[in-house]
Amino acid sequence: MSMSQPQGYLAVPSAGSGAPVLVLHAWWGLNDTVRAICDRLAGEGYVVFAPDLYHGKVAHTIPEAETLGGELDERVEQAREEIQRAVAFLTERAGAGTDAVSVIGFSLGAFYALDLSARMPEAVRKVVIFYGSGPADFANSQAAYLGHFAADDPYEPQSNIDWVADELEAAGRPFKFYSYPGTGHWFFEPDRTDAFNAEASALAWERTLAFLKG
Repeated sequence: MSMSQPQGYLAVPSAGSGAPVLVLHAWWGLNDTVRAICDRLAGEGYVVFAPDLYHGKVAHTIPEAETLGGELDERVEQAREEIQRAVAFLTERAGAGTDAVSVIGFSLGAFYALDLSARMPEAVRKVVIFYGSGPADFANSQAAYLGHFAADDPYEPQSNIDWVADELEAAGRPFKFYSYPGTGHWFFEPDRTDAFNAEASALAWERTLAFLKG
């Protein structure tokens, strides 16, 4: 009996199967931008699932996002369980021979992507983080990591990025972190018109696809 789909967005390539990618949304929630990213990945041949950690709520302003993000902070363990269920659903949906996923996390989602790679090391093969970090013990991680960071980002201090890099290096994990000059937080998200940087976004996408396919 197949597992029922958790709350979230599923995007499937025309072939109907492919390597699995889990997408973890930013503090805005599962909005149209995240769905579009999932669709783009499906267009590249991946089976993609983005769990809805806000259960239908979407923020449009920073104060709204702070509220929803704060509420999620109060139920971190529940969010971890939901992400684990999403991984189980995605690996089943992706088809036979699938035993590990790639994870892409944006901002708040980057925290959970790193966390997942440390807590379920056998389930995560590759991790891509966009302008986000988080504390995790990478000693048992089996993943490779790619990071995209804004050069001018009050939400993500360089000290946080350096800490993650140092921890990954100490754990012997392969990683590559990029900083994008002239960008701020959310530079990859076109609906954030004050922050979106088309050139940096295109380069980050190109690097992400190369990393996933490598």
